[in-house]
Amino acid sequence: MNVVVYTTPTCPYCHQVKQFLEQRGVKFTEHDVSVDTAAATEMIQKTGQRGVPVITIDDQVIVGFDRARLEQLLASSGDGQRPHFGLQIADASKVAQRYGVVPVFGALVGGVTPGSPGEKAGLRQGDVITEINLHPVRSASDMEQVLSGMSSGSRVAIVFLRGQNEFRSEVVI
Repeated sequence: MNVVVYTTPTCPYCHQVKQFLEQRGVKFTEHDVSVDTAAATEMIQKTGQRGVPVITIDDQVIVGFDRARLEQLLASSGDGQRPHFGLQIADASKVAQRYGVVPVFGALVGGVTPGSPGEKAGLRQGDVITEINLHPVRSASDMEQVLSGMSSGSRVAIVFLRGQNEFRSEVVI
């Protein structure tokens, strides 16, 4: 997958596109068209537009920060990358042990990226994921292993604890 982003330093949507791609672990090449006239000419030839951001994914062109179209193209790119949940996780039992509380087994959510599948599933910092698609999750590595077998566009059923309550949620990654 070849991703190119045409930007300018003062464009707020350009910054959002780059952050969006970085959060998903997508490698991209950036061309600052305010200083790179060859890139600016290339962008105008591809799109007929002078506005930024312009994103190319292989032979597909997106003008502006069209999140839905970006997600669609990234999901169908077949890049083989593991889908991202947008979560920072740790072993819940190790964290509990560090604080001297009763151990809980699962993946402790330490942070949730806004707009990510994790947020859409209703996960919050402090939740403990205990099951994904009927696979028990007893540690962060269990969660990574389950996710490694999934592809973008998969429907994921999640069971998690928030305090003493158990919740179930579904999301497409």
